[in-house]
Amino acid sequence: MLASRAFSLIGRRALSTSICLRAHGHAGVVKAEDFSLPAYVDRRDVPLPEAAFVKQLSAQQKALKEKEKASWTALSVDEKVELYRIKFNETYAEMNKGTNEWKTVLGGVLFFLGLTGVILIWQKIYMYGPIPHTFSDEWVSMQTKRMLDMRINPVEGISSQWDFEKNEWKK
Repeated sequence: MLASRAFSLIGRRALSTSICLRAHGHAGVVKAEDFSLPAYVDRRDVPLPEAAFVKQLSAQQKALKEKEKASWTALSVDEKVELYRIKFNETYAEMNKGTNEWKTVLGGVLFFLGLTGVILIWQKIYMYGPIPHTFSDEWVSMQTKRMLDMRINPVEGISSQWDFEKNEWKK
């Protein structure tokens, strides 16, 4: 069941027509769909799917399909709705109805970001240890002073921005 669920999430058309899935814990074989036949899809941008929603009609549905061939004024509202449900699974109103899926996605993103933050803090504390002394302001100023004294990159770099006569940064 888990494998068939995973394959349905991946997409039915991506699978070969010759694949049969073994049912977990059962001796039988799950029958694979024939992917050469058109598939039913409920989408707003495809108003008329290639195939009907109900593939195997019951006796009552077959009788209703025969009654459909006559005048539609003889059909009741419930029969018309039943005919619609044979062809389509959802109406446009049902497809456009909002879901709460965004809450799940947002919760997952926030959980992931929170978990990432916890991992980064853990890495700082336990993996990398304390911040090295070379990141302190005193050390950075001593290093900058040394680079200026050595006149490193005097054309375009740090030494070009320093006024050696006034002993301050150029304005």
